Amino acid sequence: MKKILWIVSTILLVVLAIFIYWRFYFVLAEGTQAGTLNIFQKKGIIFKTYEGKIILSGFKANVQSNEFSFSVTKEPVAQELLKVSGREVNIHYKQYFGSLPWRGMQKFIVDSIYEVRGVQGESILKPKES
Repeated sequence: MKKILWIVSTILLVVLAIFIYWRFYFVLAEGTQAGTLNIFQKKGIIFKTYEGKIILSGFKANVQSNEFSFSVTKEPVAQELLKVSGREVNIHYKQYFGSLPWRGMQKFIVDSIYEVRGVQGESILKPKES
């Protein structure tokens, strides 16, 4: 009986570990978004995280939301985004199934900035090199 209980509890722990990895650490998608950086702020009660919203470029007369909400975990990326509010940005993100309080409130985590454009379209940052 003790052996069966040990086997069942081991299996449950392994299944729980796989679920937690899949839900919070498995990268579902990677991609880029471009648009105007509307809001970028550091907020939170216990865990202070960087949160932002981009107004997406393109056709505006659709029914879907035109905002892309995201979190930032890397301090240099966050500091650069704090400086460029209101400008056109092109960012790279990773999407997860779930969010973690210390990683941010969103499922989309921005890890780099490809480009920032000013008012007349001039490029301020060079595109990220692979």
